[in-house]
Amino acid sequence: MRDLWTSDAPVDWCEALARYPDVIARQGVARLAELDRWYQGDLPELLRARPAAYVTLDELVRVTEWKMARGVWRAPNLVLVRGNPPDTVAERSRAALATMPHPTAPISGLATLAGVGPATASAVAAATAPERYPFFDELVAGQVPALGPVAWTLRYYARYAEALRTRAAALGEAWTPAMVERALWSSVGGKAGVE
Repeated sequence: MRDLWTSDAPVDWCEALARYPDVIARQGVARLAELDRWYQGDLPELLRARPAAYVTLDELVRVTEWKMARGVWRAPNLVLVRGNPPDTVAERSRAALATMPHPTAPISGLATLAGVGPATASAVAAATAPERYPFFDELVAGQVPALGPVAWTLRYYARYAEALRTRAAALGEAWTPAMVERALWSSVGGKAGVE
């Protein structure tokens, strides 16, 4: 289904979400399936196990690699992310994630790290609190007509996240904004456009 956003049928959304792992596998990107399993499964467990959520430098690097493997690879950003001091990553991410459930403060706090913009910051927030924060993806944002052209800004992310939260609420309490994001991404076949 290429126009999932306009569908109010929960079955359409469930089918799109169920296809997500297959769409990931068919992207033809080395390590994407492995990184996605880690991002969707292991990372949230690690974050929940900590008394106060934060990411380590190694985790931030892997999140960045996942984001780039799923979208556009930007090697200079990855170099910048890797250059962050480990203590700084832990301290700033702990402070940023402590501002939850504010709609944008965790994103802006994480974006103070070198190489981290709203998309990477949203990936960390989504792994920490998928019930509140979706990952900021260009293919997904492009499916929400009311948002207009994608802008990599905090203000745009706030509108994007609110639109996905509203859709999740309309689909029912089992849905999170992060699930809505994955369903929309898989509905267009990911970046490779495969279904």
